[in-house]
Parts: sequence; structure tokens; C-alpha cells
Amino acid sequence: MASNFLVLGFLIAITCSLALASDPSPLQDFCVADPSGPVLVNGFACKDSKLVTANDFSFSGLHMPGNTSNPVGSRVTPVNVAQIPGLNTLGISMVRIDFAPWGINPPHTHPRATEVLTVIEGTLEVGFVTSNPENNLITKVLQKGDVFVFPKGLVHFQRNTGYGNTVAIAALSSQNPGVITVANAVFGSKPAIANDLLAKSFQTDTKTIDWIQSKF
Repeated sequence: MASNFLVLGFLIAITCSLALASDPSPLQDFCVADPSGPVLVNGFACKDSKLVTANDFSFSGLHMPGNTSNPVGSRVTPVNVAQIPGLNTLGISMVRIDFAPWGINPPHTHPRATEVLTVIEGTLEVGFVTSNPENNLITKVLQKGDVFVFPKGLVHFQRNTGYGNTVAIAALSSQNPGVITVANAVFGSKPAIANDLLAKSFQTDTKTIDWIQSKF
């Protein structure tokens, strides 16, 4: 009997962990985010449904190209709960990514979301790296209309391999997927990670680390 309870408890724990592995499911028609609400919750408190309007569920401007005049040659335009309060509790968001010729979206992760990307215009090299110890690189060159999936939490990147501009649209499985750009996190943290620690991690010297950190 005790063993049966242990098995049942294990199955319940597994089921609960799977249920909590993504954004919580809504328990009502909608829960429009109220960023100014006094209650602190995992996500946002709900706006009074009597005050909700169509504007809480819409966003304008995704047809406008992003400004790619920056060191990496790309611009991400997010459409998440910060832009559309009505996405709160719905577990989905999207982005538009513009790339100048040979522009990149540097290696990064989304800690809370899987990403599905579609190339709208141009050519795009994409890839992700599997976790330790294999660290396998899965990569492909996408053409207009191609779709690629980046698994949740894995380091991934995109690069425009053409001589014209490239545009991509991506959907993410969270209202607030988060983004951790590897280089920014490692070399641009505040306060900075000790240069001797990074030198040992990257098998180089502190002078090189200081130079890289100065870029961030």
C-alpha cells in the first residue's frame, strides 16, 4: 500500500511539474495586465474588466522596419505583455526582427519560451547549441517562407547571409519570454564579473578580458 502511495505521489509530482513548465493557464476569459496595480504576482494583476477596451488587445507599427544602425546590424521589435496588456496569462508573444546585410542577432537565450521563427524576406542563417556536454551546433540557412524552431532555454542566433535586408517574425510561448544575450551577460554585467575568473573560463589573459569588457 505504501509503495502505491509513493507511485501515486510521484505521478502527481510529475504532472504538476509539467503543468507548471510554461506560463499559467488563464482561469477566466482574459486578465488584462495592470502594471500599476499594488498587488505583486508572478506576472501582472488583472485590470478591472469593466475598464478593458480594444486597445488593451492591440498593437500598431509592426509593419515599420526597425533601425539596424547599430554594432550588430539588427533590431528586435517586441510585442509582448509590455506592449499588449491583454497578453497577460495567455502564454504567447511575438517579435519582428530586422537585419541589415550581414547583420546578426547575437547568441542569446529565452529562459521562459520556445521560439518559432519565419523568414518574411531575405535569407537567414539560424542555429542553436545543445546543452553540456555535447554542445552540438544545429544550424540551417533559411529562405523566404521557411520556419525554424529554437527550443526553450537553448543558446541560439540568427545572421543575415544575403546582400539585402532580411525580415523575420517569431512567436514565443510566453507573454514575457525574457532574453539573455550571452556576451552582454558575461562581459557587461553590473558589477563586472572578475576578469581573472573570465580569463580562466575563456583560457585567455586578463588584458584581453578587460578589452572585451570595455566594449560593453
